[in-house]
Amino acid sequence: MDKKYVYSFSEGNKEMRNLLGGKGANLAEMSGLDLPVPQGFTITTEACNRFYEENSQLWDSLLTEIDQHLEELEKIQGKKFSDPKNPLLVSVRSGAVFSMPGMMDTILNLGLNDDVVEGLAKLTNNERFAFDCYRRLMQMFGNVVLGINHDDFEEVLDHVKESSGAKTDQDLKADDLKKVIEGYKQVVLKATGRPFPQDPNEQLFAAIIAVFKSWNNPRAHAYRQLYDIRGLRGTAVNVQTMVFGNMGANCGTGVAFTRSPATGENQFYGEYLLNAQGEDVVAGIRTPLPINKRQKTDKSVKSLEEVMPNIYKELLKIIHILEQNYRDMQDIEFTIQDGKLWMLQTRSGKRTAFSAFKIAVDMVKEKLIDKEEALMRVEPEQLSQLLRPIFDPKEIEKT
Repeated sequence: MDKKYVYSFSEGNKEMRNLLGGKGANLAEMSGLDLPVPQGFTITTEACNRFYEENSQLWDSLLTEIDQHLEELEKIQGKKFSDPKNPLLVSVRSGAVFSMPGMMDTILNLGLNDDVVEGLAKLTNNERFAFDCYRRLMQMFGNVVLGINHDDFEEVLDHVKESSGAKTDQDLKADDLKKVIEGYKQVVLKATGRPFPQDPNEQLFAAIIAVFKSWNNPRAHAYRQLYDIRGLRGTAVNVQTMVFGNMGANCGTGVAFTRSPATGENQFYGEYLLNAQGEDVVAGIRTPLPINKRQKTDKSVKSLEEVMPNIYKELLKIIHILEQNYRDMQDIEFTIQDGKLWMLQTRSGKRTAFSAFKIAVDMVKEKLIDKEEALMRVEPEQLSQLLRPIFDPKEIEKT
């Protein structure tokens, strides 16, 4: 029997990060904690290693495993991949053991095509949402998988916005988005000599190959050399059911830390956007809003705590569970679809030296870790940062 290369989220846990990658192991762990995680499966780091042994090709037994797990996912979700009447859409994300620059960006809404987008519009009774998802897929897939310059897509988008009088992407109506999609199709055809792939399976397999290839791209390779990272098998690939933060006013997306990454203060800290998909928060297209009231510097903006108090309370419960389980400050990503919260990621959060010291001390007091582990968590080079003068955050707020 051939080696197992694909694991459902229900089959893994956080101890399997060498095999499932950091993201896949943590998705499996959250699933095992009964947190609201969109289900999916992870193709292992060992598969990435074999991919290069197979001359950068997906081999038959791996394709069979992927098909089997996709069928299981369809049964769980009650949807069918590529079915216009009730489509299953997925995201594809890379997930090495350690997060590193250069790895492939996320692809959302994979599985959409000219037929499925029409079906999604009818199913949700939201034509604008469906075509917004399709144009996002075409831009991400075109840039990340097909290697088309991001600016080529932006030029089309800007032209439609200008001609329609739209100031932002959110101002574009369904008919405007259809024009964007037609323009994107021409960009893809001109750049590759082929139309945008309409077969969802072709999209999926091309995205998986792109993730594996990103393991050896120049940036990722240089990063591993710079930090002397050796012995890793490769990157895992995470295929996950889509949840949508861009379906309307009761939807959104956000990123947050369970404690302040700057000061270490034991306060929930983060940003969110309503009616948005994940990349919107970090892309700089729109100004994110604060998670809680304490973060507010402008009284006119509404925090998530104020707009969706029940979601905020649920997040507070979840971050407590995560900190108790991981015994460390966590960096999380979440999506809200139709008023329901979904967790997309958790990982140990990056932090300043000052924050690392305070969090370590506080977690000893909270009996999450002992003194020996606290000492090990503060890196030697961080001590020099602690001795340097810093600005008082309260004084900065006054300026």
